[in-house]
Amino acid sequence: MVIAPRGTAVLLDADSSLYNEDLAPTAPAGRTWTTYNYMALWFSMSMEVTTFMLASSLIAGGMNWKQAILTILLGNLIVLIPMVLNAHAGAKYGIPFPVFVRASFGTRGANIPALLRAFVACGWFGIQSWIGGQAISAIINVIWPSTIGNGAVIWFAFGGFWLLNMIVIWFGIESIRHLQSVAAPFLLTMSLGLFFFMVHKAGGLGPILHAPSHFTSTKAFWAFFFLSLTGMVGNWATLSLNIPDFTRYAKSQESQIVGQAFGLPIAMVLYSFIGIACTSASTVIFGEPIWNPIVLLGHFHQPVLAFLALISILIATLNVNISANVVGPSNDFSNVAPRYISFRTGGLITGLLGLAVQPWKLMASHTNYIGWLVSYSGLLGPVAGIMVSDYILLRKTRLDRDALYRHDGIYEYSRGFNPKAVIALIAGVMAALIGVVVPALHPLYDYAWFVGLFVSGGLYMLLMRNEVASTV
Repeated sequence: MVIAPRGTAVLLDADSSLYNEDLAPTAPAGRTWTTYNYMALWFSMSMEVTTFMLASSLIAGGMNWKQAILTILLGNLIVLIPMVLNAHAGAKYGIPFPVFVRASFGTRGANIPALLRAFVACGWFGIQSWIGGQAISAIINVIWPSTIGNGAVIWFAFGGFWLLNMIVIWFGIESIRHLQSVAAPFLLTMSLGLFFFMVHKAGGLGPILHAPSHFTSTKAFWAFFFLSLTGMVGNWATLSLNIPDFTRYAKSQESQIVGQAFGLPIAMVLYSFIGIACTSASTVIFGEPIWNPIVLLGHFHQPVLAFLALISILIATLNVNISANVVGPSNDFSNVAPRYISFRTGGLITGLLGLAVQPWKLMASHTNYIGWLVSYSGLLGPVAGIMVSDYILLRKTRLDRDALYRHDGIYEYSRGFNPKAVIALIAGVMAALIGVVVPALHPLYDYAWFVGLFVSGGLYMLLMRNEVASTV
């Protein structure tokens, strides 16, 4: 069946093994997200603890504030490119990421990148749940000081926050849009409040802005810079793949492009500067850089301030955890068995796997945190390279939407798998991560996302150039 450019045709012959209500193309009535919603999406997802920690880790690693800001800005401008390119398909055809990736990997092969992305998101879900648990634990300590030092409190709080996430999942995607619309301005206000408080305690911006870089050589700086830049890109590597899960609800291409182009870099730089300033201020006040804002707040004996700040951390963490770490993997798990796994069931699977990654170990130090970002970027960069090469460079944004939901269409390849995409993926992942086991090739690991993206994207184009040309 020939489809309309914006994917408004009704699916009449979809295969039940590839289709359910959550994976179906979004109907025109469901296209409710405006430019503001996408800007709010990025502001609300950026203004949370892991962004604060990401920026703070650069200061803790030895950068001054200018070096840190430039690293963050460059990293987010880089990841914005595949983000907007992959988002185009969601807005044009109304399809989520696991359906979109069938075009390159095949109707069954799409489960490979979908599950890669899903398992990474599960790790993020665990990290965010642990942070939310820490915030609840700190709030309990503020209200009942006698609980300070009681190890059971953090585990009780962690379990409670995890359960809260499960409840929000039950109410679906629209609850996320309403939460973001309210949370974004509130979180900005609270973050600026913390910023001004810390600057005041440090004696003004002077001591913060004049803090020097702590690298003893240019070589040491560049080594840390490139590793950190890969971490910055890796921070949103998951969203650069599954962004169609959100742009499928866009009123227009302009809404998602403008909203993202302004929302992502501005929000990240703004909130990162707050994290950088607060960490630099902590060095002035306490003699050491404190990269965890929850730990930082614990150094002040200001119950009202701490309570309000921790509440804002709790809201921010809940918001980004659902938006960034549940929507995508829930759709990905649903794609494996659409008849049996709904969005809600996929969300429950995400929550259980989030516990299995033991997030308390990943958050033990800033080096563990950056290492986590770089490592998984080597898995997701290759997927992004293949997706962009297939949709933008080879297919020129033209898809047969109905064929994405059928086993007898052009995306069936060989029994549902595109072996050329799998070969390109394996090559990219090996090139990106081989430095972990071969010391002489360790520089490739420092650029893991970039290496994987270009190796897989280039090889896929080489392998598929004739095959795709005959189908578009």
